[in-house]
Amino acid sequence: MAKSTKFMLFLTVLLTVIIALFGRVWMLSEHQNDRAIQKSRMEPVIFVPGSSATVRRFDDLFATINSEDRDKGTHSVLKVQVNYDGSLTYSGHVDGSNRRPFIVVGFERNQDNYPTIQADSEALSKVMNDLQSRYHFRNFSAVGHSNGGLIWTDYLENYYSSTNFHIRTLMTLGTPFNFSETSTTRQTTMLSDMIDGASSLPSDLVVYSVAGSEDYTDDGKVPVQSVLSGKYIFQKNVAKYTQTTVSGDNAGHSKLPENPEVINLIRELVLQNQNDGSKLSPKSAKSISQDFSR
Repeated sequence: MAKSTKFMLFLTVLLTVIIALFGRVWMLSEHQNDRAIQKSRMEPVIFVPGSSATVRRFDDLFATINSEDRDKGTHSVLKVQVNYDGSLTYSGHVDGSNRRPFIVVGFERNQDNYPTIQADSEALSKVMNDLQSRYHFRNFSAVGHSNGGLIWTDYLENYYSSTNFHIRTLMTLGTPFNFSETSTTRQTTMLSDMIDGASSLPSDLVVYSVAGSEDYTDDGKVPVQSVLSGKYIFQKNVAKYTQTTVSGDNAGHSKLPENPEVINLIRELVLQNQNDGSKLSPKSAKSISQDFSR
C-alpha cells in the first residue's frame, strides 16, 4: 500500500509539472501573439462577394486600383475559400511590407437565402480568427458586394469582438437589406432580425451603403429601396452612416465592383479613410449622397 501511495503521489506531481510546463508554453505563445497583433501596422481590406460569386469576383477592381495607383504601391491579394466541409483553401499571398493588402473571403456554399447568409457569417468568424493568427492584424476595413454586405452585417452583430478586432469602415455595394421587397413598410425576417440586433454593432463604425441605379428603381436585380433599408439597421447605431447612389451605364448590379465611381469611393473612403462624405473628389461627387451620422 505504501508503494502504491508513493507511486500515485509521484504520478500526481509529474502530471502537475507537465501541465504547468504546457501552461507556461501556451501563455508565452499567446503573449507573443498578442504583442505581434498590437505592434502590427497591417490593416487589410477584406472583401466578401455575393451569392453565386467566387473569390475571383473582385479581380477587375483590384487590377484597376493596382494599375492606377502603382506609383503609391500595389496591394497584394490573398483569397480564402470556405469549402462545403468548413475547410479553408488559401491562394495568393500577403506581402509583409504591404500595409493595406486585399483579402477576399468567398464561400462554396453561397445560395441566395437567409439561412445560408447566417451560416456564411458564422464561417466568416472562423476565417477572421484564422487570418489573425496568420497575419497578426487587429485593424481592418470591409467591403461586401450584394449578399456579401449581409454576411458582414450578420457577422458584426453576432460574432465580431472588439476585444480581438477593430473594424474602421464597412462599405456595402448593392446589398439587399430587405431582399427583393420594394416597400420599406414590408420588412423581411432578415431585415427585422438585423434591426433587432443593431445595438450590437460597433459604435465607432463608419458605414457607406452604395446603391446602383439603372432607372432609379433598381440596379437590374436589387430594388434601390431594399438597399436603402440599411438605414434602419445602421442609423443611430454606428458613428456614421451614409447612403450613396451611383447611376448610369455601369451601375448595374453585377458591374458595381468595377464601376469607376465605386472604385473612387473605395479608394477615398476605405483605402485613404477620408470618412467625411462632404470631401469627396469631383469624380465621386457625381453620386447622390445622404449622411445619417449620429
